[in-house]
Amino acid sequence: MSSLRPSLPARRQHGVALVEALVAILLLGIGLVGAVAMQARSYQALADAGSRAEATIAIERLVGTMSTDQANLASYAMAAGAAEAPERLAAWYTDTQAAIPGAAVEVAVDSVASTTRTVVTVTIAWRRQGVRSPASVSCPTSGALPAACDRQAETIYLSQSV
Repeated sequence: MSSLRPSLPARRQHGVALVEALVAILLLGIGLVGAVAMQARSYQALADAGSRAEATIAIERLVGTMSTDQANLASYAMAAGAAEAPERLAAWYTDTQAAIPGAAVEVAVDSVASTTRTVVTVTIAWRRQGVRSPASVSCPTSGALPAACDRQAETIYLSQSV
């Protein structure tokens, strides 16, 4: 004869559904926090891309101006950290500061020996938006770059027409 065993008492099963619900809520919460973090990071990347685009546009505008005024290329040079922009750069520098607040600018103009070519290197460094760092952090145009900063540099060879 076979005897049927009774199933486990129901009281041992009490609370399992509650534990499953709590685990599901925990996993949902972790997923939502991850989604919010990804959204914040994508917003930061968008802000960084916007600043980089502004810097590229500013550099291209300056190079365009310099290529039409090649007789005066040396007067466009500006040392890093200069208190004031040279006369030929004043309007461009003001526009660049408006587009990228706190930007540090360096314009190097060097002649290439035994040629009619000139090397122009324009560097713009700026503080990243939304990055928490002390206000005393400065963004250099060369050398090591603090984590709160970003930099865009382009080197262009201009040939003077003879």
